[in-house]
Amino acid sequence: MIETIALGSTTVHVVRKHIKHVYLRVGPPSGQVQISAPKHMAQDTLRAFALAKWPWIQAQQRKMEAQPRPAPHQFIDGESHVLWGQHHRLTVFECDTVPRMEGQHPQMVLYVRPGTSVQQRAALLEGWYREQVRAAVLPLLKKWEPLMGVKSSSVLVQRMKTRWGSCTPSKKSIRLNTALAEKPPQCLEYVVVHELAHLIEPSHNARFVSVMDAFMPQWRSWRAMLNHVPTP
Repeated sequence: MIETIALGSTTVHVVRKHIKHVYLRVGPPSGQVQISAPKHMAQDTLRAFALAKWPWIQAQQRKMEAQPRPAPHQFIDGESHVLWGQHHRLTVFECDTVPRMEGQHPQMVLYVRPGTSVQQRAALLEGWYREQVRAAVLPLLKKWEPLMGVKSSSVLVQRMKTRWGSCTPSKKSIRLNTALAEKPPQCLEYVVVHELAHLIEPSHNARFVSVMDAFMPQWRSWRAMLNHVPTP
């Protein structure tokens, strides 16, 4: 059962973790509110915490609502799609061949069979993005794990609604958002270091910030770049 708190028309999603403190985030692009809370903290306490943060929550949601939103893609000739922060022009070939995506700046090429639906075309691009992130993350892990003195057990790439990445320190597992393939490469590197830092400090406390500052002094500017919504 998903635990939630209702604040007017806003639903706050509660995630219970083995942590000592409460953390609140408003996630792009829809402004979904999530609280990470200790396992046994009473919901009344969490409601009071969320109410105290209500003006800040509303301000963050208004900021996200004001950001430009790209129009839904139709996956047709001439559309603009983003790979690693760069815009690519999509070319579509309808032919009797194995469906696939290929890409080399400034062009992406989509091969599909005649009659392929928009949803099927979207799934092809999604899978291709996932492959791009998987390939790009391997050298980053080889670079950063020895530097930070940590070792992840697994890295899963999947579409995530409200996060760019997550870490389960007890299992040393990391998840990365497929959509990172649309961001500049520095953004993926920032998220990888951020999640590896959780293997040193599970919480987003002062120690975590000091770890990030020590290994990646520019992380704040790369985080700002990550949270910018690209224009199609």
